[in-house]
Amino acid sequence: MQREALKYLYDILAAAEKVQRFIAGSSEDDYLSDELLQSAVERQFEIIGEAMGKLHKIAPGEAERFVDYKKMIAFRNVLIHGYATIDPVIVWGVVESNLNDVLNQAREALSAD
Repeated sequence: MQREALKYLYDILAAAEKVQRFIAGSSEDDYLSDELLQSAVERQFEIIGEAMGKLHKIAPGEAERFVDYKKMIAFRNVLIHGYATIDPVIVWGVVESNLNDVLNQAREALSAD
């Protein structure tokens, strides 16, 4: 695998691990009442989506290892361009529903190299 693709995979994993650390021990109510936590989590999802978009351009097969790679890119676009209408309940739902998959798939992709 080319060096640049590895970098993007690492960036995806690192950002997902940060989200995991940031939300550790937090409930949905904690998340909804903490603007700083929301901002930190949203920023990491922006990084994940941006890195995935770049990965898909240079190594589509690597990006396609991620079941929801298109949704990851689209979510980044919503966070960036739809910032005024972001619903923190939806972001929390992504954390609960998708974060572990992203972590596992990134680890698998990096270990396959």
